[in-house]
Amino acid sequence: MRHRHATVRGHSLFYREAGAPDAPVVVLLHGYPTSSFMFRELIPRLAGSYRVIAPDHLGFGLSDAPPVDEFAYSFDALADLTAELLAALGVTRYAIYVQDYGAPVGWRLALRDPDAITAIISQNGNAYDAGFVEDFWAPVWAWGREQTPETEAGVRPALSLEAIRWQYTHGVPDAEVVSPDTWHHDHALVSRPGNDRVQLRLFADYTTNPPLYPALHEMLRVTRVPVLAVWGRNDEIFGPAGAEAFLADAPDAEVHLLDGGHFLLESHLDDVAPIIRDFLHRRVATGSVAA
Repeated sequence: MRHRHATVRGHSLFYREAGAPDAPVVVLLHGYPTSSFMFRELIPRLAGSYRVIAPDHLGFGLSDAPPVDEFAYSFDALADLTAELLAALGVTRYAIYVQDYGAPVGWRLALRDPDAITAIISQNGNAYDAGFVEDFWAPVWAWGREQTPETEAGVRPALSLEAIRWQYTHGVPDAEVVSPDTWHHDHALVSRPGNDRVQLRLFADYTTNPPLYPALHEMLRVTRVPVLAVWGRNDEIFGPAGAEAFLADAPDAEVHLLDGGHFLLESHLDDVAPIIRDFLHRRVATGSVAA
């Protein structure tokens, strides 16, 4: 695995890369509050057959994190940076693995250039209204509608160490298998000076994502792109109905609901990795998909 930086629009984006340069490409897009760190164990398990690229979104991980008065954070902007990074790396066709925030970034990439997408792997990455667990999302919708001290108080706790730990351990049958390094690592990075405002800006922008879903559903129906949904069934952020909903627009989608939570790789890597490898082997053409 290589640990690299690329400059895109004047910002340094960190990414992990492994595999042969001419192998089919798989792009791994992480969620909140983590980074490509979440893929540290998955990447070697895919790199034998694929060129794997896992970037850190701007404001996350080891990428630059300019303050909100220097960069207009939005999911559109994160997708723009990702698209330009992939272009700079010579990637023209690729499969996407999306989780949490990685989903709205990936959906934008797919909608802009459907022909570039060879497959979609969604691991608790929402694409349907059915996936939202309302008790979790009500404060986010309120903050998105109106940014006030009262609505901020509803979402700011999501930045806390305890809330981040909950994302990793809730719904995991044996929480002791999840390394505490995960939530301490993520909390340290989102706690950098000014990063709270970055995250609050993206919380507010999440309301722009559901309006994209109908166009994504149409894309799934038209392109018949292979879809794999492998989810932690006990996730109380994006529930299992969000995985099953793919079948409405992608009847050949493969849906696997495992006995885990939001960050399924931390507890079920040995189950998830073979499912992904088998799916890609059967449903993604072999040969180079890089420029």
